[in-house]
Amino acid sequence: MNKIILASGSPRRKEILERFRLNPIVIKSGYDEKENPDENPIQITMSLAFNKALNISKCYKDDIVIGADTVVVYKDSILGKPKDESDAYEILTLLSGNTHEVITGIALIQDIKNLKFIDYEITKVKFRKLDSKRILNYIKTKEPLDKAGAYGIQGLGELLVEKIDGCYSNVVGLPLTKIDFYLDKYFDTHLL
Repeated sequence: MNKIILASGSPRRKEILERFRLNPIVIKSGYDEKENPDENPIQITMSLAFNKALNISKCYKDDIVIGADTVVVYKDSILGKPKDESDAYEILTLLSGNTHEVITGIALIQDIKNLKFIDYEITKVKFRKLDSKRILNYIKTKEPLDKAGAYGIQGLGELLVEKIDGCYSNVVGLPLTKIDFYLDKYFDTHLL
């Protein structure tokens, strides 16, 4: 079986793959992730995922390299990681009672076989109506400070979410069903 290389430093993505006994080798790509604001979020995430994976695949030609990039989008604006607690408060207040999208671009590359696949997943997430006390309590946990959209659904941030429409693991940062589809169909590997 080929090794799986995860071209991401995200501990959450690594944990997701480890749940399925893939034990990926994590290598941060070093690709400059500057986004072009003229592109739409789907193009941005797919481009970043592809370039991260491509950067690593040149050195690991036999292995399957997975790249991913996730953004939170509210009213056509990308909400990145908060700069500080005040920014986290503004983001969470904006999302309170509203629906936003989580978009993840993915790329799977095996250089030696010239296999390159790029795709994306969109999940709609509706937040509960949050009062300022709940938002401040959540911010005190420090969980929102390193997460796009200022929350982590896989942690305490789950309490902020009223419902989701789509792939749960996509909101965590890696759409498993789509990854499994490509691994199974084109790489003779699968998650289950």
